[in-house]
Amino acid sequence: MSIDAASLRATTAAVRPPARRKRSTAASIGLHATLVVASLIAVFPVFWVLVVSFKPDAKAIERTPTLFADSTVDNYWNVLSGAKGAFLSWFGNSVLIAALTTVLGVLLAATTAYAASRFRFPGRRWLLLSFLVVQMFPFAVLIVPLYNILLALGLQGSAPGLVLVYCSTAIPFCTYMLKGYFDGIPGEIDEAGRVDGLSPFGVFWRLVLPLARPGLAVTAFYSFIVAWSEVAFASAFLSADDRSKTLAVGLQVFVQQNRAEWGHLAAASVLVAVPAVLVFYLVQRFLVGGLTAGSVKS
Repeated sequence: MSIDAASLRATTAAVRPPARRKRSTAASIGLHATLVVASLIAVFPVFWVLVVSFKPDAKAIERTPTLFADSTVDNYWNVLSGAKGAFLSWFGNSVLIAALTTVLGVLLAATTAYAASRFRFPGRRWLLLSFLVVQMFPFAVLIVPLYNILLALGLQGSAPGLVLVYCSTAIPFCTYMLKGYFDGIPGEIDEAGRVDGLSPFGVFWRLVLPLARPGLAVTAFYSFIVAWSEVAFASAFLSADDRSKTLAVGLQVFVQQNRAEWGHLAAASVLVAVPAVLVFYLVQRFLVGGLTAGSVKS
């Protein structure tokens, strides 16, 4: 059966998506101007913190601020040398707590999400529902019960206790995200691994986990940020010793009731942001794929 050229053109035109209407010049200018203004509003506070970090404390809050006048690196030197707070001790504490939270959080969330994705067991639906319910409670409500639990375990005032608290807040979100990602990985891969003699954990560790790297990157970044920038739990669950604080808590020493060292606070804030920016840079290529994959699967 032959099809003439006219019929073919008509069929092609019928299935072709409608052409997108061209945006007018005025609309394009307005849209781009709005985006530029919004970008400046978002970037300016970060830029101004960077500017203030190079100014002496007395010049940081002048009524007529200047950009580069009186700039100095003394604030950074005082913060890093320990003349203004035990910054290096805080940094070490934050790195240790954030690293342990990230490793434990991702490992426990990945194993839980894989079990929820691949196996059918009693209470599975309620388990996933409980992860969502936990996210509804504000952190302030959990401080008292978590404090009592850590006190009973003998972990109050210690870094391991704070790591457990951060894991309890990060794992529910990470589990739900990774469960959606594991749902998108074909089950035939698991069956092929078992045929080749792999154990269930071997299938998970050697076959499924490497395929889930974008989802793991998202959950690792989330776990890291939870532990790196959190203040309330760290203030409540760590000892009052100045050298046991994390960075987010230690910054409070620059703003006291009777004084405020804005230049030193800005310099310390810039230094605190650097590791978070580096971690984001390392995982950024996985973030979009991991977020979209974990959000559309059920």
